[in-house]
Amino acid sequence: MPPRTKKEPSAPSTMKELKDTLWKAADRLRGSLSANQYKDVILGLVFLKYVSDAYDERREAIRADLTAQDYDEEQIADLIDDPEEYQGYGVFVVPPTARWKYLAQYAKGKPAEGSEPAKNIGQLIDEAMDLVMKANPSLQGTLPRLYNKDNIDQRRLGELIDLFNSTKFSRQGEHRARDLMGEVYEYFLGNFARSEGKRGGEFFTPPSVVRVIVEVLEPSRGRVYDPCCGSGGMFVQTEKFIYEHNGDPKDIAIYGQESLEETWRMAKMNLAIHGIDNKGLGARWGDTFARDQHADVQMDYVMANPPFNIKHWSRNTEDPRWKFGVPPANNANYAWIQHILYKLAPGGSAGVVMANGSMSSNSNGEGAIRAQIVEADLVSCMVALPTQLFRSTGIPVCVWFFAKDKRAGKHGAVDRSGQVLFIDARELGYMVDRAERALSNEDIAKIADTYHAWRGTRSAAQKNLIYEDIPGFCRSVGLPDIKAADYALTPGRYVGAAEMEDDGEPIDDKIQRLANELLAAFDESARLEKVVREQLERLDV
Repeated sequence: MPPRTKKEPSAPSTMKELKDTLWKAADRLRGSLSANQYKDVILGLVFLKYVSDAYDERREAIRADLTAQDYDEEQIADLIDDPEEYQGYGVFVVPPTARWKYLAQYAKGKPAEGSEPAKNIGQLIDEAMDLVMKANPSLQGTLPRLYNKDNIDQRRLGELIDLFNSTKFSRQGEHRARDLMGEVYEYFLGNFARSEGKRGGEFFTPPSVVRVIVEVLEPSRGRVYDPCCGSGGMFVQTEKFIYEHNGDPKDIAIYGQESLEETWRMAKMNLAIHGIDNKGLGARWGDTFARDQHADVQMDYVMANPPFNIKHWSRNTEDPRWKFGVPPANNANYAWIQHILYKLAPGGSAGVVMANGSMSSNSNGEGAIRAQIVEADLVSCMVALPTQLFRSTGIPVCVWFFAKDKRAGKHGAVDRSGQVLFIDARELGYMVDRAERALSNEDIAKIADTYHAWRGTRSAAQKNLIYEDIPGFCRSVGLPDIKAADYALTPGRYVGAAEMEDDGEPIDDKIQRLANELLAAFDESARLEKVVREQLERLDV
């Protein structure tokens, strides 16, 4: 038998293999750290491995290209470290002692050459993060520096480096690489959200919910904004939508804000991995209500999943954003809605995930605020979603869609002024497991196609879609009817019950038949009862 040789890193053959390998990495730390802590450790390492592999691959391509042009080794050495040769190709510069190959040498406790005193692997990783941020200004203040802390088991950290060392992230085909790494990142975010329970909802919106918003709004150019961006899922899905529709991502400018430092860092890394310019997330995290970091910018699209029913928030009763009324101190739902409406440019549109209570609440002036928003003709569509889409909360949710202009024009061929589309999608979706539901591609298309048919968009024209009310699912309703319902926006109130399938049997005949069947069932029940009684009497019970 030939001797075993050390296995070279290779790209996993399937996405499942890659995910399984990387999730094993999380298992290495799970016994010693909480989900919140090991999430940051793992995601930082995933990012560092990806940028290092991308740098190595680009470096090999530069060398091959220069060699083919008959450059000698001295000339190649002069050119191969030029940052423009990397950043111009969407690759981050990774200095020598930040590269994965360097770190892997010292994963098992061997002291780094020339270091006195000897540095452990955690120190080397922290220094690598610093070096990468210094070499790439767009990453300043983004990467985690937590690997040399007392609560990090250095032995297990070394095992993680070893495990990651067996996986290579290839960039053969730039967008394919971003899809691969982005899917890995989303996989981790989703699993960490499940592990962290309620807190996970602060940074992760289920992908199928994000897709409903993106497929309805169809962002293709202009400014896209999320005032509570979490890990950046809305922006990532926007980029995917543009690619799938042969658009140019450069036509979109990303703007976002996030109040939690850890989550802001995740968003910056997530966008960087997807090759999305993350400068629009600001130089640091911050509370949108206390200080809007994009106060002077109006947005073409707003997509958001704000935290539901916040009781303590930075409330200023004089804030100019409260155009339709001051939101109550004990619930920020209508603060988020009004902030989003305030940010919309003329002709802009928005999609916002909200708790179902927002559609009908009349407490603390919320009903009056909602009435003014409806009368201003800013609500375009209300979608009631199925339960269990969010592992982080059992609260039923809906999506509000807003439009600054519902007249016939570039946003749709049908004038929908003074109307609101109601969609009851509560019966859609499938169970991923016992605790979580997701919307299928067909479910998402059904919601989006219904909206586009109603609005008469270009998508509707391409698919030859014509809108019609469907009892139990959708209905277009005028403002007078909504006013008569005290401005409640719950779709179930308007769409009615689904039509029963007509089997051709006359109703009188059906009633008589069913009555006869019921009486016969009663007779059979009485007969069986008599038989049982007789048997019991024989047993002297």
